Parts: sequence; structure tokens; C-alpha cells
Amino acid sequence: MASSPHPAAAERPRTAREMGIMQGFPPPPEKRPTLENWDLPPFNRWSFQNVRKLFPTADVRRAGPVLPFEEDLQELSRLPYLGADGVRRSVAEGLRRTYADGFLVHHRGALKAETYFNDMKRHSPHLSQSVAKSVVGTLAGVLASEGRLDLEAPLGDLIPELRQCGYATATLDQVLDMRSGVRFIEDYGAPHSDMTRIDIASGWRPPRPGEAVPTIRDVILTLPQERPHGGDFRYRSIETDVIAWALERAAGAPLAELLSERIWSRLGAERDAFFTVDAAGTALADGGFNATLRDYARFGLMMLRGGRVGADQVVPEAWVTRCRQGDPSRFGPPFDSGTPEGAYRGQWWIMDHRRGDIMARGVFGQLIYLDFETDFMAVILSTWPDYLIEGFKLESFALVRALRDALSPPGGV
Repeated sequence: MASSPHPAAAERPRTAREMGIMQGFPPPPEKRPTLENWDLPPFNRWSFQNVRKLFPTADVRRAGPVLPFEEDLQELSRLPYLGADGVRRSVAEGLRRTYADGFLVHHRGALKAETYFNDMKRHSPHLSQSVAKSVVGTLAGVLASEGRLDLEAPLGDLIPELRQCGYATATLDQVLDMRSGVRFIEDYGAPHSDMTRIDIASGWRPPRPGEAVPTIRDVILTLPQERPHGGDFRYRSIETDVIAWALERAAGAPLAELLSERIWSRLGAERDAFFTVDAAGTALADGGFNATLRDYARFGLMMLRGGRVGADQVVPEAWVTRCRQGDPSRFGPPFDSGTPEGAYRGQWWIMDHRRGDIMARGVFGQLIYLDFETDFMAVILSTWPDYLIEGFKLESFALVRALRDALSPPGGV
């Protein structure tokens, strides 16, 4: 999980349209994304809002009336804060320099800010990357509350196929917290890493010449155990795909359908969401989820309300509380950068275990931040010019905390 250094701030990142990406009838070949480059600059500025034009997908259907937001829009773009590099800048400058596509703030019952960049619109779906993990982990909490899942049972009992690989004796609870002992090399873009194998299996990367394309679950079955289960946290995207397999097996339905029935259709979402799928129709649970900015916010707001949407208890409140209570002793370098009191639970990042504020995070700058103490939520969708940029991550943390504290000053009403 090597991270890029903090690049110099640009005057203003150019939009996909300004760079000519997918412009023209037809677009010139050099301006069309390919499987080798679609998620890298400059093409990701277009691709993350146009995933359905690149990959097969499965709908996560909405239902019912759209739940409106109460609006109390404020001028937050000029709010100053101290950036991760020690430079004081405005929120607008921070969002611009970190390649934001969409930005939303909700506080104490009302929408306070909603801004779009890079030609993104309110109706535009945006790739979530690993924000999808938190969505899938939340769905696991719903199915567990229904009695369909035993979190302490060996995964080999839930999914007999897993008895041949490293997940045989791991429990779903351990996998939800990314504390299994399975080896998975999470090197983005490295030619022979396990992460690249999953990218190939999911259709996100081309196969090597002469090699057959596996499915996502074919790759899972090749992964060995390298340490005892239940140890310290290690970030491995494949854990979410294992969770999704368990959910589908337990409930007898595809992930997209389960998410629609249990959560998405109950949020008052404006649009259907969707997952990218592999050749077997398996959803890429660890990063292939797409939705609009406002619908990500509706999901976040449901969690912020203890799993409720109005009078409807969508997710058990006990599960929301569980996701806020992690063990920092199991959570260390390099994962605690910027969050020295952080933890990880139920596929959610905990910013400070004492405070219980949580995050859904994805590479290239996707973030849902929830602070229960101040009833604050921020959502940022982005197209960073690399998978991981440490300075941009720290900048985003500084920005959302500054907004949180400005809207809820100590002693304020």
C-alpha cells in the first residue's frame, strides 16, 4: 500500500472536458480510457463518473418517495483551516487542490453545503472505491440481526468451498474487522500482486497474454493462511469480497439484490446505485459500488441516526454502536497515520476510538465522515492523481475536522 508523497498544489485541476477526455464524435483514440489506464490520470477524471460506460454492472434498486433534505446552506467555502502541510487555506482551496468532484456537509438536521466540480452533477453516479466496504459491512449487520449469519462460525462451515484455502477457520467477525490471518498483497498496480489479480478477475484490468481470466471467487480460493486468525488489523480488500460471498450464501440472493432490499430501497434514495460485476456476475464488493453524492449522504445520515430513516430502523442501532467501538491496540502503523487514536471495526474506519467518529474511505479520495457527538457528516468524492496520496488524505482529515469544529464550537448552541 505504498503512498505517493504530497504533490504540489495545482492552480486548479483541469476537468475531463477541458482535457478533451471522451470529447468528440468519436473521441480521438488517445483521449479514450482503456483497461490499462481508466482509473489513472487524466482518465479517471472522466471514468469515475462514467463507470457504466466501461464495465458490466448490477443495479441496486431504490424504491419509494425520495427523502428530501432540509436545507440551510451556508458559505463554508471561505472557512479557513490549517492544512496538513501547515499552510492556512480555505475550504475551497483545500477541495480544489485535492481534486474533489463532489462535496457535501450535513449538520444538525440540515444540508449546509453541496458543491460539484469537474462537471459532476447532482444526478451523476460516482465510483466509491473502498467506501463500498463500509456499505457491505453494514449489510452484514442487518443479516446478522436477522439470524442468518453466525459471526463466530468458521467460514468453512458457512461456505464449504473455503475449506480449501486460508479462510477455512477464520470467522466472519474476524474478517469484518480485517483481522484474519490470510495472506493478501494489497499493492495497487503491481503486476503480480493479489490486488492486481482481483482487478483482472473483476474486469478492471486486462489479463496477461495467454492467461485465463479467473473470477473474484477463484482468486479467493488460492489465498493461503500466513498467521493465526484474530491478530492485528491488516488492510486487505479481499476480506470484503469474502463477506459478500457469506451474505449471498446465507440469504440465497445476489449482493446487489440484498443491498437493495435491506438498505438502499429504504433510504429515500434519488437513484438506483450499482456494482460492477465479473464474468460470473459476482459484484466487486470491495470497491465497485457507485451512487450519487446525495445518496451517499443519505446512507451516511442513516448511520448517523443510529441506523434509522424516520421511524424505520434500517440497520440495528447496536450494529452502528459496534462499528464505533474498535480496539486501538490492534491498529498501528502505517494505518494510524493521521489517526493515532484510530481503529477499525465492521468495515468502518474509526478516526478516534474515544470519540467514536467513523469514516468510510476509498482510494483516490472517497470519504464519508460521521461525527455523532456534533451530528455532523461530510462527504467528499474525488479523483486524486494516484491511488494513495498521504498528504491529500491528511488534508481531507484536517478539512472535515475543521468544518465540524467550526459548526459546533465548544460551548456553542
